[in-house]
Amino acid sequence: MAGRDLRALFGSNNPRVEADEAFTNRESQWQVFVGALDSHLRHVAGPGFDAADLEAPRRNLLVFHGVGGIGKSTLSRRLEAALANAEHRPAQWGEPAWHGPRIVPVRIDLARSANTDFERVIVTIRLAIAAAVGRPMPAFDIALRRYWDHQHPGEPLEEYLRRDGLMARFGQALPQQTQAALGEVAQGLALPGMLGSAVGQLTGALVRALREHRRSVAALAGCPRLADLLEADTDLEELSYYPHLLAWELARLPARKQIALVVLLDTFEDIGDRTRRDMERLLQHVVWLMPNVFFVATGRNRLQWADPALHGQLDWTGPAAWPGLADRGLPASRAATADRDGRRQILIGDFSDEDREDYLAHRLAVDGQPLIDPALRRVIAERSHGLPLYLDLAAMRFLEIRRTGLTPRPADFDVDFPALIARTLTDLTPDERHVLRSVSLLDAFDIPLATASAGISRDAPVLRLLERPFIRHAPTGLWPYHLHALIRSTLRTAEDTTDDRWSPRDWRNAADRAHIAVGQQWAEHTGPGRRPLIACLRQGLTLAAEFDLDLGWLTEAAWQYVSDSVWEPLTPAQRNTDDGPRLRTPAHALVELLSTLGRRQHEHRRTTANRLTAVINTGLLPQELGQMARYYLAKAHRDLGHSAASRSEMRQVADGGGRLAPAARRGLAHLARLAGDFPTALTVAGTLGWAGRQNRVLGDIHWPQGDITPAADHYQHARDEAEQHGIAGERATAQAHRALAMAFADPATAESELALAHHLLTGLTLHATTLTVHIAHLIRDAGHSTAFHERAQALRTETETAGLTSLLPLLELAVCFHHAVRGDDDPLTAAIHRLRRLTTDGDHAYLAEIASFMGDRPTTPDARPVRWLEGEATVRRRWRTLVTERSATASGHP
Repeated sequence: MAGRDLRALFGSNNPRVEADEAFTNRESQWQVFVGALDSHLRHVAGPGFDAADLEAPRRNLLVFHGVGGIGKSTLSRRLEAALANAEHRPAQWGEPAWHGPRIVPVRIDLARSANTDFERVIVTIRLAIAAAVGRPMPAFDIALRRYWDHQHPGEPLEEYLRRDGLMARFGQALPQQTQAALGEVAQGLALPGMLGSAVGQLTGALVRALREHRRSVAALAGCPRLADLLEADTDLEELSYYPHLLAWELARLPARKQIALVVLLDTFEDIGDRTRRDMERLLQHVVWLMPNVFFVATGRNRLQWADPALHGQLDWTGPAAWPGLADRGLPASRAATADRDGRRQILIGDFSDEDREDYLAHRLAVDGQPLIDPALRRVIAERSHGLPLYLDLAAMRFLEIRRTGLTPRPADFDVDFPALIARTLTDLTPDERHVLRSVSLLDAFDIPLATASAGISRDAPVLRLLERPFIRHAPTGLWPYHLHALIRSTLRTAEDTTDDRWSPRDWRNAADRAHIAVGQQWAEHTGPGRRPLIACLRQGLTLAAEFDLDLGWLTEAAWQYVSDSVWEPLTPAQRNTDDGPRLRTPAHALVELLSTLGRRQHEHRRTTANRLTAVINTGLLPQELGQMARYYLAKAHRDLGHSAASRSEMRQVADGGGRLAPAARRGLAHLARLAGDFPTALTVAGTLGWAGRQNRVLGDIHWPQGDITPAADHYQHARDEAEQHGIAGERATAQAHRALAMAFADPATAESELALAHHLLTGLTLHATTLTVHIAHLIRDAGHSTAFHERAQALRTETETAGLTSLLPLLELAVCFHHAVRGDDDPLTAAIHRLRRLTTDGDHAYLAEIASFMGDRPTTPDARPVRWLEGEATVRRRWRTLVTERSATASGHP
C-alpha cells in the first residue's frame, strides 16, 4: 500500500500526477522481522518463560539502523500496517506462519517534532492494550492514576488524551477501564465510591491490604512488586518501572484475551544525545521490564546496550544482558536467518539497483505510467548510490524543473542536495561534525588516521562517529572504515549552509593534516607486501592534487612504487581537457606520471610516450622525478622501435647520475644489443651490477649467440638476486627470459620453467613479460603443427594492440624456428622475409641472421653487419645444432 505524498501532490497543477509515497520491497528486512518475532513468540509460549523474571537475558528487541534517508521510518510504518491488516502487507513479503495469540502493533514516533515525552510513550502502550483487550489492567491502572493525579493535578487523564490526539487514535477505552479498575479495588477493600481526589486513599489501603495478605486483594497479590511501586515517589523514574506491572497483567490474561504486543519505536536517535542518556535509560526500562512484548527500534544509530562500558549510564548493559545486540550491525541481506544466530541489530543498507528504479517509477506517475522516463531514472538511480532520501529529493527536483516549462535532463541531476548535509549533521556533536568533515577527505581510514586528520588529541569523537550508520565497516581492509559514498560526495561538493561550515582554508588545512598522517602511516609500516604503499599513494596523490599540497613523502613513495615493476593501478585518469590532462602543479604531474606508468601495461606504447612527453614538458616535477619520467619514456620509445629516441633519453638519464642511472646504462646496453653490437653490450653489462640488472642483461646477450646454458644460468642468478631483494616484477621477468632460452634447447625442462614463470606472474601486470612467456610456449612447441600458426597470429594481434612492436621480431623468430625444425623450406623463406621487413631499421637485425642459421642458409649480403662474441661460424653451428636436435625429437609427432 502506498500513501499519497502531499508535497508532491501540491508540487504540480496537473491533478493527474500521482504522487505516492513509494515503498520498495525491503523484503530482507521483513524476513528478519518475521524470524525474530517468531522466535520471540515461541520463547514466550515456552513452559519456562516468566514475564516477571528480571534477570534473564533479553531477546525481545530488534534494531534496524541506517543512515538518514534510508527508509527506516517508512519501514516502521509498513511493519505496523502489515501487522494490523494483512491487506496492507506487500505481496512480495509473503504470508508469515505465526501461531499463537493475535498480534497487536503500536508505533510510537520518538521524533522531536512530535514533542514526544516518556509519559506519552507509556500511555500510548497502555492505550493500544486497552483497545485490543477491552478490560482493565488493575495493577498498572491504579499505579498510573496515582502518578497522574500527583504529577498533573487538575488535569484529568481524559483531557490529556483528547488534547494530544490519542483519544481519536485509540478511543475512550482507557479512561473507562481505569475507572473500572479503581471501582473493583475499592469494592474489594470495602471503600466508598472512589473519586479522582481519593486515589491516594485507595492506594494506601491497597498497599496495607497487600502487606497484610488479605484475601480481598488476592487477584493483585501475585504481583509482588506492586506494593513497593505504590509506595515509591511519583516521578518519571518510578513511572519507568510501571511497565513491569503491564507485563504481569498481560501474562495473566485468559487465553481468549491473549495478545502478542509489538511496539515499534521509530526515530530512536531523537531521544537525546549520547552524552546524556536520560530518556534512553527510561525506554530501556520499558523494554527490559516487558519481556513478553516485542520491540522494534528504528533509528540512525545502532544501540550500544550490549557495551559493558555503558554500565552506570544504563541499568542493564553488556552482551550477557542483550546477546542479540553485541554485533556492530549485520546487513539485512546476511541477516535473514537472524533468529538462527540470535542477532538483533540489523544495518539497513542502500537500495539495490532494481529497487532504485522501481522507487522512481512509482514515485511520480500519470495514469499509472511513470512520469520520469527510463533513461533519466537510470541516471538518477546511479547518482543516488541507493540512498532513498536522494531519490526523493530528485523526484521533487523533477517537479520543480517541469514547473518552469522545461524538460528535465540528466545534467539537471548532476547535483548534490544540501538537505543531505543537514540530515547527516543534525544529531552530531560539534566534535563529531569536525571529524566527519575531516574523514570525508579520505577514501578509507582507521582511528589513528581519523584522529590525526582532524587535528585532535583524543580518539573519543572518532569512536562516537564510528557508531553512526553512515560509517561503513570493512574489517578486511587496510583501513577498515569509510563514509557512505553519497554522504561523502555531498559533504565535499554541496553548498554547506550549517553554522559551523568550513571555509576553503579549513578544508586545505584538514587535507594537509590528512596527507601528513597518511605518509606517517606509510613510513611506519614495516610488514611485507605492497598493499600499504599502494593504499597510501592513492590517498596521498588524491589529496596533494586536489589541494595543491607539497609532494613531501610522495616522492620517496613513488620511487618505491616503481622499484618492484608491479604496476598496480593507482588513480583514475585525470579529467581531461581538449588538450589533454590538466597539469597545473607538481602533484598533478606526479599523479599523471604514476598513473601513466600503471596504465602502460594496458595501453598502446604510443599513448604512454605521448603522456610522458607531456609530463616532462611541463617542467613541474623535481629533477629526480623528471628523470623517472624520462627513463620510462626511453623504454616506451624502445618498445615502439624508436631506437634513436630511446638512446637519446637513456643517455640523458645515465649522464644525470640519479637513481635510475644504472637502469639507463642497462638500457644503453640493450640498445647496443638490439643494434647487433654484442661486444659493446657485453662491456657495458660488466659495469652494471645488481642495480643495473647485470645478470639479466648478460642472459640477453648470450642466448642470441646460441649459447643457451650460460644464458640460462645468468637468468637464474638474476631471478635469485631479485628474490633476495624482494623485487617481484624483476624476479618474474628474469624467469620468463630463462624459460624462453630453455625453450630453444630443452622443451622438457622448459615445461617446468614456464610453469614457474606463470606462477611468478600471478598478481602482477607485466604485459611485455607475459607476452614473452607466450612466445616461449611457441618455441617449446616448435615442430608440432597443432594450432601453431593460429597461436602465433593471436600473439601478433595482441602484441600490435599493446604497441609492443619490439617483441614482434622475437615472435617471428619463433615461427622461423618452427619451420626450420619441420624442414618447411617455403614457409621458412616467407617467415625470414617477414622478419627482415620487421628489422629494416637495424634493430633486431641479428634475429634475421639467426633465422638463416637455423635453416642453414647463407646470410643476406646487404644485411647490417652483426658483431658476434665468438664469430659468425660458431654462432651458426650452435643454432643449426639446436634445430637438428629438435627435429630428431619432434619427428615422431604429427
